[in-house]
Amino acid sequence: MVRSQLARSAASIGSNVEEAAGAITQPDRRRTLVVARKEARETRFWLRLLERRWGLDVGALMGEATELLNILSAIISKLS
Repeated sequence: MVRSQLARSAASIGSNVEEAAGAITQPDRRRTLVVARKEARETRFWLRLLERRWGLDVGALMGEATELLNILSAIISKLS
């Protein structure tokens, strides 16, 4: 279950960013990027769970998810 949730949330980041790239209006682009940012936060949650519950080393993946979260936050703030 955790693996499938992680896969869904991680894939959703990319699909929402792609949708934002094709958005016609700035508000629509911003809304879609906000969803992508939420998915990045969810992805970090699932990674933390894997680390804490099963002791898996997810440090590199956590770093990537955090970097994506920061990038999305910067883009969203510039669209506001």
